[in-house]
Amino acid sequence: QAADDLCRLLGLPERPVVLATQEAIQAAINLAYDLSRSTAKEFFQEMNEESTDSLISEIEETGDLLDETSDAPIIKLVNLLLSGATKDRASDIHIEPYQGKVTVRYRIDGILYDILSLPRKIHSPLASRVKIMAKLNIAEKRLPQDGRIEIKVADRSVDIRVSTIPTAFGERVVLRLLDKTSSILMLSDLGMDDRKVGIFNRLIKSPYGIVLVTGPTGSGKTTTLYAALTSINQPAVNIITIEDPIEYQIDGIGQIQVNPKIDLTFAQGLRSIVRQDPDVILVGEIRDRETAEIAIQSSLTGHLVFSTLHTNDAASAVTRLIDMGIEPFLVTSSVIAIVAQRLVRVLCPKCKEAYTPDDESLANLGIDKNQLDRHPLYRKQGCAACMNTGYRGRTAIFEILILDDPIKRLILKTSDANQIQDEAMKRGMTNLLADGAKKVLEGTTTIEEVFRVTRILKRETDLEA
Repeated sequence: QAADDLCRLLGLPERPVVLATQEAIQAAINLAYDLSRSTAKEFFQEMNEESTDSLISEIEETGDLLDETSDAPIIKLVNLLLSGATKDRASDIHIEPYQGKVTVRYRIDGILYDILSLPRKIHSPLASRVKIMAKLNIAEKRLPQDGRIEIKVADRSVDIRVSTIPTAFGERVVLRLLDKTSSILMLSDLGMDDRKVGIFNRLIKSPYGIVLVTGPTGSGKTTTLYAALTSINQPAVNIITIEDPIEYQIDGIGQIQVNPKIDLTFAQGLRSIVRQDPDVILVGEIRDRETAEIAIQSSLTGHLVFSTLHTNDAASAVTRLIDMGIEPFLVTSSVIAIVAQRLVRVLCPKCKEAYTPDDESLANLGIDKNQLDRHPLYRKQGCAACMNTGYRGRTAIFEILILDDPIKRLILKTSDANQIQDEAMKRGMTNLLADGAKKVLEGTTTIEEVFRVTRILKRETDLEA
């Protein structure tokens, strides 16, 4: 029966059943799902004008667009885009309508790449197919909507968050892909050197206090916090989180999803968590004064609290809390450390090329030219293994600000972020730029990558000079 069904779905004549090893079957599955950007392009190029025109009516004529056995071209196209994104390690798919076309882009290693340019008329069925999969209202095109899809590509389970917003030329759709089968990183895999791993390990094993992780959206803050929780997760420790959203589920940890529709906010959830006898609390983000005050109160009553802020560097997190209305003495009494981070792309090991950069680039990164005798620097090239980008994967650069007595005294004097940063560096803190320089010398990334993610760290006084 299974063989008959398979032949019917594939449109093949009836064939005898044959035996194959698990490895051979997996190789065949991987080949079938080898649907990269070129496959999607070829699929669309093969469609003639008549089949393109029929796509709009097919959305209405197909009884169940969730039926993966359907031969509707729009279903095949969406499946190709999802499979190609998974294969290319994309974190997001962007479907963007414009006046005369629809652009599809993948975000790979933090950078957006154009994948397809489709005729404008394809937009409505394409957006509708995604909205149906995410259980959204396809008739509502005037308001933003959020939904979720769970799919399986080859042997990988992928959770997809869908967001739609109305624009002048139609709904813009963004799909965020989360590979649920990928394992949570250990602290040693994050990109910290041995010294920083040792410092961070001591911090996350503190009996109480607040540890903040800062950086822009997409800088790896959640990954760092999950690695920290996994490191201290054991039967003797009660860990509870409140997140928006829950990106990965961790055995042994109670995880709560924020739901503003029923007034389950970070602040409200945090109030309830402290009544659950927790040892460690993770608050996905401190967005307002109320959440900050409850987090501080929790830390002062014997809990270890992890959370995030959106600031450019570690020192700026202190001034952000004060700007929220938190008294400086409460900051110094509760916060024990602040970790700032960025993600840089890793050079493709198969095609990276040694070279000598110009003196200005070396000086801006703080690298002495004499160091190049022992540490050759590399630049990107591009090959099939990295899809001609020159990079494959990402790692993080870090700075860890410890709130010791000298730093606390500066905070109590309401010193600005620059003064706090300068004092911390005098006391041995390696800032983001210096940590990036170290990874450049190690041959892990490029000077351009470090400049790309740290360029906003230049002070106003430096820019005026």
